Amino acid sequence: MSKRPEFGTGPHVLEADGIRLAFDSRPVLADVYLRVQSGQIVGLLGRNGSGKSVLLQTVFGARAVPDASVRVNGCYVAPAFRVPGLVNYLPQASLLPPYLSIRQAARLLRVDPEKATASFPDLRQQLHCRPGELSGGSARLLQVLLLLHADTAFSLFDEPFSGIMPVHVETLADEMRQTKLRKGLLLTDHRYAEVLPLCDVVYLLRQGRLLKLEGDFETALRDYGYLAS
Repeated sequence: MSKRPEFGTGPHVLEADGIRLAFDSRPVLADVYLRVQSGQIVGLLGRNGSGKSVLLQTVFGARAVPDASVRVNGCYVAPAFRVPGLVNYLPQASLLPPYLSIRQAARLLRVDPEKATASFPDLRQQLHCRPGELSGGSARLLQVLLLLHADTAFSLFDEPFSGIMPVHVETLADEMRQTKLRKGLLLTDHRYAEVLPLCDVVYLLRQGRLLKLEGDFETALRDYGYLAS
């Protein structure tokens, strides 16, 4: 029996490789290797349909992929979401059950909602609301904040800035910078202007393969045709 990872005070390393996936005989992911560690914000970029969401689902354990290897501190975890305190994940769709208020959802996640919204006082009056009673941007922002403040070693975010008002984006970015002091963050978003300044490491998912960008991220993306010159 393989040993379970230990979540002590030291840094944690999340790795995934051996991930191969095809839809209708079209390769989507091929021999991907991904690494995220505590103290890092890692960006996962790529065009629509390139497989970013599928990769996040595989790492989290929501999608079973034969031969995929997901490890934390060198120990295999499958599925990762079943390991207490390891990882949480925000998909593109709403995460929270529609029948729970934000405050009730926070209680289930063992998060103090007042602490989670300390930088967003205008959200405090919405904590009694259910997700469907909120604007799409407010619901998205609250879900991101709850997962950031949850006690896990890693958080995975699929389009965390989607629909969020520009006035809140910079504050949320600061919140992520503070959070990385105690956990590792992996996020994908098409809002490159917001994502790139946050990231310590950037991967580009292109033609089924994951490329680690070196040097200046914006220059590298321009070279690959993902940003205008």
